[in-house]
Amino acid sequence: MSDPNSPTRFNEEKATYAVRGGGEAPDLQAGVAAIRNVLKTLPVRPGVYRMQDARGDVLYVGKARALKNRVTNYTQVNRLPKRLQRMVAQTRSMTIVTTNNEAEALLLEAQLIKRFRPAYNVLLRDDKSFPFILLRADHQFPRIQKHRGARKIKGNYYGPFASAGSVNNTLNALQKLFLLRSCTDGFFKTRDRPCLLYQIKRCSAPCVGRIGTAEYAELVGDAKDFLAGKSTKVQTKLGVQMTAAAEAMDFELAAVLRDRLKALTFIQGTQAINAEGVGDADVFALASKEGVMGIQAFFIRGGQNWGHRSFFPAHTADVPEDEVLTQFLGQFYEEVPPARTVLLDRELPEGDLLSEALAERNGYKVALSVPQRGDRRRLMEQAKRNAVEALDRRLAESTTQAKLLREVADLFELAEPPDRIEIYDNSHIQGTNALGAMVVAGPEGFRKGQYRKFNIKQAATDDDYAMMREVFGRRFARAQAEDPDRDAGDWPDLVLIDGGRGQLNAVKGVLEDMGIEDVCLVGVAKGPHHGREGREVFHLMDGRELMLPVNSPVLFYLQRLRDEVHRFAIGAHRQKRAKAIGASPLDEVPGIGPARKKALLMHFGTARAVRGASLDDLKKAPGVSAAVAQQVYDFYHAR
Repeated sequence: MSDPNSPTRFNEEKATYAVRGGGEAPDLQAGVAAIRNVLKTLPVRPGVYRMQDARGDVLYVGKARALKNRVTNYTQVNRLPKRLQRMVAQTRSMTIVTTNNEAEALLLEAQLIKRFRPAYNVLLRDDKSFPFILLRADHQFPRIQKHRGARKIKGNYYGPFASAGSVNNTLNALQKLFLLRSCTDGFFKTRDRPCLLYQIKRCSAPCVGRIGTAEYAELVGDAKDFLAGKSTKVQTKLGVQMTAAAEAMDFELAAVLRDRLKALTFIQGTQAINAEGVGDADVFALASKEGVMGIQAFFIRGGQNWGHRSFFPAHTADVPEDEVLTQFLGQFYEEVPPARTVLLDRELPEGDLLSEALAERNGYKVALSVPQRGDRRRLMEQAKRNAVEALDRRLAESTTQAKLLREVADLFELAEPPDRIEIYDNSHIQGTNALGAMVVAGPEGFRKGQYRKFNIKQAATDDDYAMMREVFGRRFARAQAEDPDRDAGDWPDLVLIDGGRGQLNAVKGVLEDMGIEDVCLVGVAKGPHHGREGREVFHLMDGRELMLPVNSPVLFYLQRLRDEVHRFAIGAHRQKRAKAIGASPLDEVPGIGPARKKALLMHFGTARAVRGASLDDLKKAPGVSAAVAQQVYDFYHAR
């Protein structure tokens, strides 16, 4: 993730031109007028522009070497494709940010696209953080662990890995191979005998002195060599040590070294992609079919395959393939540090600019190239083949999904297949830690970034109907306030409620009171045989009840939606319950932080004793000032 203090971050207030055009209707003439108003004061220098609609929502983010020249093109609407004509028709204002050069503009463009996710930009959908292996350097006996997010901890980072599964498998094998500790520093300090990992030969137990500092440092060095691609060196060293141990008849040590060699062989054997001679490289290949584009990425480090992943960018219709790949790489490398070599299946018109921008952000040269022969060419051919196969699978799945949604529309008498389905459930244990949960699904699957949980604040937590009423009241009151015209895509086409006729009627009454009568509500209840899957009863708003055949694909799909909201609700409830277990009555006192809370508990023993203490006793607690003591005393005795 980019450093917020990086010079490629910009202060928009110092270099922003915002000019609003007249008219609220989405017509082409008003959009062109708004853009021409901006052109009057626009400089001929590098920068980034944002096009916004009448509500100020960002429609598009673009960058330019010369802003005035680039934005002028949008006024020549007859030369624009239909997609951009629609964008211009919706434009009512623009925000301009100037930069020092075009490379900085490219970096800022990627940052703003990820922040605003505009409707007319190519978007990287699957932009969650990638896992790394971290070999820490902040302890005498360094720890090896999985890491996600900002790289703030001191140590060596190895990655990215394509998935949590690939990094977990590698970590397990590395533990067997190098016997490095994976426990936290707190756990390490409290050990007085080896833990289970030592018993199963996955740790050398430095916590209790089973290995010295120098020997452990040698293991760390071997791990660094291996992760840097020097696996042959490590393999030769282990082989020599095993032979020497066997000749000395130290068969126990020889067996340990044999097991470590097996772990090394396992890691090398799991490299499904032959990347010898490639070194460090990221490999990208794009496939396109039926208006859908897929990008296959391989991550090669030290000649080892650290996984591959398929991406399917959004908003790619009528966008040239080269532009899609360029936009994808800019957004992808917002989150992930690039390898020094990036292999592509095609030359990009802005390849040199992208290379310059990545070098500026990361502080080292990044070369973009199209392999022509040898190992790199064979690797690229494999990436292309994987891209085509992944896209074919995606299209087959989307065809099946589209058919399911059409059948759902027929079942519940919707005018069109639903684009947004919301599913609701409640979770609590005997009324405690109650919350409501909402999950969202669409043609592309579950939209996990739009899941929501609602802490129950007003309803009786043992009244499921009242809880549902509160959840729906809050959800749709906010929808009416933020999107009254329903043009932002946040209103559901279908709502599924986990429950029967009672829950459905409760929710229906809430929406009717709010003047909302065109949202399709369906209650999903267990049938007469509660323990049997496939006997669900679907309660409709007009009083009808439906049951589907037990082998119906639509039933399986609706069950999957219901099971997902169950999973999310129960998980959120467990998190809330775990947080409540660790809570203290002292948390209620305003202005009392962790240090003062700890000082009070260490002095008095319990929160109840703190509550009953006199003001003089509170002042005697070490680390507690007279003002804090007065604050605690007033809080409890004024209630």
